[in-house]
Amino acid sequence: MATMRNLKIKTSTSKRIVKELHSYEKEVEREAAKTSDMKDKGADPYDLKQQENVLAESRMMIPDCHKRLEAALADLKATLAELEESGETEEPEIDDARTTVSEVEQLFGKGDDDA
Repeated sequence: MATMRNLKIKTSTSKRIVKELHSYEKEVEREAAKTSDMKDKGADPYDLKQQENVLAESRMMIPDCHKRLEAALADLKATLAELEESGETEEPEIDDARTTVSEVEQLFGKGDDDA
């Protein structure tokens, strides 16, 4: 049985993962610029290799975030559907969850609105 508390938790989880994803994307941009700058300045090969490793680790986190976000979105949709079937449709938590679902779907470029 889905509860409003569960819905709020799943909504918050989805929002947090979206923030994480944006953070990793910004980090990759920053680290790529730093790596490029180090190459241009002729930095020590060891330092350059370490910086490339940092950049690679940051890039690996983006697909992981996508997977976690897809799972969180599916979980949120299931909980939302269960609550809507039970007749609870006018709560602010439900509106927040619907908004989060549409934002995440736009992020993925799906554009299909199930809510």
